[in-house]
Amino acid sequence: MVKNVQIPKAVNTKIYKTGQTRGADDDVIFQNRVLRNSTVLIPYKDFSLCKKAPSNKGKYENGFMVLIKPEEYFDESIKANLAKENLILGKNLLVFYETRAQWKKYPIPKGWKPASSRQPPLKGQYVARIPATTSEGESKIIEGFTTSQMKGAGIRVYEYADNATIKACKIQLEYLFWSCKDIDTLIKQKGLDKKQVDKRIALIKAEAKKLKLDDHKKLVEARIVDKDGYTICPLCLKHISSIGFCDRIQQAEGREVPDLTVTEVSLFHIQELRTGEYNHRPYNLGWGHHHCNVVVKDAGIQQTLDWMKEVLKRNNMI
Repeated sequence: MVKNVQIPKAVNTKIYKTGQTRGADDDVIFQNRVLRNSTVLIPYKDFSLCKKAPSNKGKYENGFMVLIKPEEYFDESIKANLAKENLILGKNLLVFYETRAQWKKYPIPKGWKPASSRQPPLKGQYVARIPATTSEGESKIIEGFTTSQMKGAGIRVYEYADNATIKACKIQLEYLFWSCKDIDTLIKQKGLDKKQVDKRIALIKAEAKKLKLDDHKKLVEARIVDKDGYTICPLCLKHISSIGFCDRIQQAEGREVPDLTVTEVSLFHIQELRTGEYNHRPYNLGWGHHHCNVVVKDAGIQQTLDWMKEVLKRNNMI
């Protein structure tokens, strides 16, 4: 990335955060907002699909660990295949307890410890994230990766991207920010030095061109820019306002939250994140309206459009 000169702080922060995973609290096994090239967690059922990273000769930059359910691990027919798949308990494999039923039916074997390292050896054989059951008065069980320095075992496999991809995405996303139709209005509103801004835009465009991140045809086909090259929302196709990167969303009267940091514009995955695919990549990321992003969620654009069409039909609007 070019030196951080003459770009609004809110925009710079937003672009930086695109290289991080989504938030996670202490009750889940995942790390909270870390880089997308962090240690990957692969459910055993998805191992054949995800055992090879999309780059780096099939190796995840910070390794991986496989999480296997206790009912799978203690099934002798499955256990026999683990060695064939080069999965070794405590090295790259952990038994993951998620339910009270699992905890009771498959007691922790003598000598086992909760894991505490993301790199082999994992310093344990299992992890547990079991919610409390208020009806029966049983408290939650959180074991493994619980210290402040080692909170969370890793990231969701579908959020992974290598370091080079993260950097390329940031360059393309800034390129798209400067491609907003009302960018001159923002420059004036924020009192930015036009000469410095023009210099930065030129540098970003040069980097984008060098890395082949400025292909107009690809950007149009992906619903990221319009035919004139202006940045648009991938769902509603309206122009994205550069001012929306800095303005917080309006809140419903009487339901205001004082520390809300959500802005009108947010990162938008064209093809949704899903296991077995690595969709945090150039030409699959754009800037979308917050509300459009909420509507699409994990369904994907086409499926959402089909649903919207059905809703309009049922309301006799088309």
